[in-house]
Amino acid sequence: MIGTVFRSEDVPAEHRFDYWRDLVHRAIAPSDITSDHAGDFWAEQRLLELGPVMVWPTSFLPARFLRTEKMVRQCDPELYHLSLILGGGIGLDHVGRTEMYGPRDLWVTDTAEPYDVRPPDSGDRHLVTGVAVDFPKALLPLSPDRVRDVLGRRLSGREGTGSLLTEFLIGLDRQSASLQPSDAPRLGSVLLDLLSAWFAHVTDMEDTLPPETRHRAMTAHIRAFIRQNLHDPGLTPPVIAAAHHISLSYLHRLFQEQAPGGGGGETVAAWIRRLRLESARRDLADPALHAVPIHTVAARWGLPRASDFARAFRTAYGLTPKEYRLQALSPPEQTE
Repeated sequence: MIGTVFRSEDVPAEHRFDYWRDLVHRAIAPSDITSDHAGDFWAEQRLLELGPVMVWPTSFLPARFLRTEKMVRQCDPELYHLSLILGGGIGLDHVGRTEMYGPRDLWVTDTAEPYDVRPPDSGDRHLVTGVAVDFPKALLPLSPDRVRDVLGRRLSGREGTGSLLTEFLIGLDRQSASLQPSDAPRLGSVLLDLLSAWFAHVTDMEDTLPPETRHRAMTAHIRAFIRQNLHDPGLTPPVIAAAHHISLSYLHRLFQEQAPGGGGGETVAAWIRRLRLESARRDLADPALHAVPIHTVAARWGLPRASDFARAFRTAYGLTPKEYRLQALSPPEQTE
């Protein structure tokens, strides 16, 4: 796993809020953190260090984060902070703007400016859940004046580049337990490209991005589209190219340019086939799906021809789908 975890249950009740407050205080720009629920606090938080980018999926009881002008003068790590709200609600006062945010909303703050992040006035114990990202300003290829237009605004994570960024952050959260430290630099690079593309979109500055950043962001968008539509047997390179308003040759070039090592790799069709086989293999090894026919499993992942699936599966894994399922679901041998 990349990073660390905080769980309320791991700390004595009387120390939970202070421990969590200290963790957050050290992880991001210093602020004064208070909560009406400090005496019976609950929080869970991960800190994922992806090179220069810090991602922290979090859930916590309502709390207030106040960063004053004095705190800014004392310490400015020169970061932009992006938050994605997934559950609950939260308010923000920043650079003269006041907004309330709910699920799938995105917002950005600048550590060089004071802010007041506050819970709703209801005083309830509804959890706030979300994913936050902190990254150095110097890594964003946009001028501070253009970014300032975005600060404190309620921005949507439901469509376009915002949706792609949202799904990537949710995926990082869900897969955090299986990520390895060696994954961190690559994931950090991908996230920075997505952030750059998103910022450029919301500031109408997409033409100013370096070509390689636009290409990497487009590739990430296409790969997310493919994963979402693996079940469709009609998902082919021409269909993918048309859906993204690019030529087929450009689609193939993107995949070659973005291959690990930059020396070319899988074709689009080969990558789709591998994802489908991996998904089918995972389902075949799932005890909860033992009664689902093999051909149904294959069809669920866009592989409707049983003979083609069996042949491709054996080529990839050295066993037929039936043999693999029997092996995967067989109880372990008992040793005396």
